[in-house]
Amino acid sequence: MTLVMGVVNVTPDSFSDGGRHLREDDAVAHGEALRVDGADILDIGGESTRPGAPRVDASVEQERVLPVIARLAAAGAMLSVDTMNAATAVAAVAAGARIVNDVSGGLADPDMLAAVAGTDADIILQHWRGHSAAMYEPAHYADIAAEVIGELQQRVQAATDAGIPAERIILDPGFGFGKQPADNWVLARDLPRLVGLGFRVLVGTSRKRMLAVATGDDATEQAKDLATAVTSVLAAQAGAWGVRVHDVAATRIALAVRDEWEGRG
Repeated sequence: MTLVMGVVNVTPDSFSDGGRHLREDDAVAHGEALRVDGADILDIGGESTRPGAPRVDASVEQERVLPVIARLAAAGAMLSVDTMNAATAVAAVAAGARIVNDVSGGLADPDMLAAVAGTDADIILQHWRGHSAAMYEPAHYADIAAEVIGELQQRVQAATDAGIPAERIILDPGFGFGKQPADNWVLARDLPRLVGLGFRVLVGTSRKRMLAVATGDDATEQAKDLATAVTSVLAAQAGAWGVRVHDVAATRIALAVRDEWEGRG
């Protein structure tokens, strides 16, 4: 079964929902609503990684996410913290997060991998080539699938060298991060190659610019969520362990239809 990870951005400037859930109560309510919609995991983030976004001090990030994590964990939610800061990761695990989702794959903070190794949390290692402020500068590939897989294997080696067992590692190809829209679609078609490494794979295409090829550049949020639901099904068919989405309800319906189609219902 493909798991659905719901996004809770506790930020003023995320690319799709910046500011909607910046207040603690709003973020908690949104997380609870996503659980009602069928989210298996909630991914709590306090720093935007949209293209061009500035970095946020770890103390500010923690002020945003730790109270939300503590309250949702107390309510029984399975939680991931979306952070590139080792200190935030450790504090979030102490507050109740069970997964550290590092979009830099441990590259942004040299202490991240050792810090996570010292906990019992899983870690998501995403493919990444640089911070949001200049993420498209290194977006040049001769064979994107081979390069993404090779670079993720390097991050796996770094993680295991730091003491994180392979069974605690999840890989994310990083759709939209340092990749032009056309690159993303080439990578998507080769997703089974990444799955073939034997690790759990998380796919996050939700509301990203790559979907404009189908929705148009001025698409509504509803249209983007419909396109995301389709990519979620395609990712599931390719063997993805999980999909990270903003609209959990639409993706949950799409996956249920896929299950019926394949006789899994």
